[in-house]
Amino acid sequence: MSTASPANASDAAYLPWLAGAATRALIWRGGATINMGAFAAQAETVAAALPESTSAIINLCAGRYAFLLAFAAALRAGLPTLLPPTRTHAALAEVRQAWPGALALHEPGTAHEFGGLRLDALGTTPASAAAPRNLPLLDAARVVLVGHTSGSSDAPQPQRKSLRALWASNAANQARLAAELGARFNIVATVPPQHMYGIEMSVLLALLGGGAVADAQPLLPADVAAELHKLPAPRLLVTTPLHLRALLDAGLELSCEAIVSATAPLDAALARAAEVRTGAPLIEVYGATETCVVATRRTAHEKLWTPYPGVSVQPEPDGVRIEAPQLSAPVLLGDLVERAADGRFLLAGRVGDLIEIAGKRASLTDLTRRLLAVPGVEDAVIIQHEDADAGGVRRLAALVVAPGASDTAIMAALRTGFDPAFLPRPLKRVAALPRNALGKLPRAALLELLRG
Repeated sequence: MSTASPANASDAAYLPWLAGAATRALIWRGGATINMGAFAAQAETVAAALPESTSAIINLCAGRYAFLLAFAAALRAGLPTLLPPTRTHAALAEVRQAWPGALALHEPGTAHEFGGLRLDALGTTPASAAAPRNLPLLDAARVVLVGHTSGSSDAPQPQRKSLRALWASNAANQARLAAELGARFNIVATVPPQHMYGIEMSVLLALLGGGAVADAQPLLPADVAAELHKLPAPRLLVTTPLHLRALLDAGLELSCEAIVSATAPLDAALARAAEVRTGAPLIEVYGATETCVVATRRTAHEKLWTPYPGVSVQPEPDGVRIEAPQLSAPVLLGDLVERAADGRFLLAGRVGDLIEIAGKRASLTDLTRRLLAVPGVEDAVIIQHEDADAGGVRRLAALVVAPGASDTAIMAALRTGFDPAFLPRPLKRVAALPRNALGKLPRAALLELLRG
């Protein structure tokens, strides 16, 4: 069995739901690989056992192997996979209400109070089982994934992805990484597969590309280093700036041939330190749930972003218009960009990130960066109050994790670099910021913490 990647997924009417030869390594699990043929047989078994009334799959599997299996089974059955913005009862209930007949799947050995079925309840197939003789082609226009925006600036919004869109976006990612690693590589990801970044870099690269992904999702620095050491080269580390800083601070050897980072702005000094420590190129990717990845840069060496082939980045008064092979129509993102003559661009902040107080302007991201640079501050964020004060001004507030610094020392440091109009009131100490699994900070959670 072999399924070749289509030459131009953007034009294809029908596409396979897996790619590569049956013998291609797809997942590392328990020190051994599960190849594409055996995995296809497992996915076929799960897909065939899904209840006929199922309209969509709510993938609640936490483990990467289980997530991939549930996702592939949904693909094979022609059902969309739904990724709730959070796992609260309210969020799950909203998704189920929007998709009557949606079935929640979770992994063997677990129970979820939301209901649904475990994968093992749908039948099991040995990892050594013979692969199907032929993999059927599926309607490329069919919606196969519904993700949600992060909620860091407003309410999470659903984003529908067709099979054609997933093939097209993955082809660009695969080509960029192949330039550093070759066509075949092994992946260790510190990010979960339930978000678009995790989907692109640890799910689609395995199912539709040349990557073989480790089942583990290590977070502690020692565990990340150990997982990388287990795999043969070339190895790709998929991570975030938050995780990357913890890895470097731990002082451990990191065996990898390339690193990918996203979900938050990556500091150039951190990127340089990572490349020096590992000897590997660090590629920062730019995109959104709405668009998937559309540009990259070597942050240690350049400020400008290079769009993928076929991607157009056009500044607009209220953001940036993105056109890409995986998009059926242009998408407007709330980022401010400065476009160079050669098509590369500089990110200058977000539309909602710019504030004006007392006739003066500033960027919340830049103010937060300065707060994080204060000695003793381990984590922090500056946000704008929802309500205006007696003078009609929406002042700023700061949430700070700083066991090694006093309020007086922090405020003294800020006064040297902040205009008085932008000094946070209050500066509130917290034990931890409400970061999600990708390190992002949903605004609703920040406001709740500030009020509390």
